Amino acid sequence: MADTEHFEPVIIGFTCNWCSYRAADLAGTARMKYPPNIRLVRLMCSGRLDPTFVLKAFSGGADAVLVSGCHPGECHYLEQNYKALRRFMLLKRTLVQLGIEPDRLRLVWASAAEGARLSEEITKFTEDVRKLGPLHWNTSIEKASKPIVDHKLEEVAA
Repeated sequence: MADTEHFEPVIIGFTCNWCSYRAADLAGTARMKYPPNIRLVRLMCSGRLDPTFVLKAFSGGADAVLVSGCHPGECHYLEQNYKALRRFMLLKRTLVQLGIEPDRLRLVWASAAEGARLSEEITKFTEDVRKLGPLHWNTSIEKASKPIVDHKLEEVAA
């Protein structure tokens, strides 16, 4: 419990260039406050988000990942945000199989004019991740794989 009391999560946010990145920009210029825990990565479209980007963020030490794009039906690239939604749903199931809480991945639709809404969503997500605590995914994988590797090497040597 003491570990989570002063825990500040690292959140990676993948944002659409045309809507959600501009919403974040609007939030900044309007001086709307949201936690500095999020690092935004701008993509041309949320549909361009490769699922390996999300897995790489988690393996690189992120405690959570936010994916944000245009509202369904308002994508600048026609229907790519529906593609992002399908990938998001698959990623949620994949995370469960990898031992990561699915609540560490969130999808938010935000238009360029919704800076306040995006700011609120980031704040709420940060609070939710604080409650979950640190991920510790890398250390659990390393601990779990070391005995297996050593054991297999002993079998091969015998």
